[in-house]
Amino acid sequence: MRHVNGSLEHTPAYSGKPHCIEIPPMIRLRKTACLLIVLVLCTVVLPGCRHTPDEVQVREAIASIAHATETNAASDVTAPLSDDFDGNAGELDRSALGNMVRFFALRGEHIGVTMGPIAIDHRGERMVATFTVTLTSGSHLFPDQLGVYEVESAWRKDDGKWRCYTASWKHSI
Repeated sequence: MRHVNGSLEHTPAYSGKPHCIEIPPMIRLRKTACLLIVLVLCTVVLPGCRHTPDEVQVREAIASIAHATETNAASDVTAPLSDDFDGNAGELDRSALGNMVRFFALRGEHIGVTMGPIAIDHRGERMVATFTVTLTSGSHLFPDQLGVYEVESAWRKDDGKWRCYTASWKHSI
């Protein structure tokens, strides 16, 4: 570094910045690899740590059944139901409910579903969800089956997912 007219002249040996230690390429590669591994683990492991509360899972399952009914998706209607599902004390089992939705779809029937608020009661390891549902139809294929229903459904955890194992309903209007 030389003084020229009272100021410092920058030379290749001195740029005015502090010198840093040069990191060998192999160490830089290892640091990058470690950082990459940490990022991958965070993206894979952390979402698995997030747990949707049980009550929210039941509400989402009920909403998915309502949506699947409106879109005539029979397999989506029955997906949240247990294999031993019992509807209205033996009136309708899981496969009969799926077949009913398929029948509506084959007839070109559109069923509208309007959900009321869902109340959930925890009963040990199970839950009971009560709500009202209004069923409407464009062509009124089955007018006696349309209207407002009061529904009570019981849920249990099967293979880590909440499944409805029984439900009862009655016309409220």
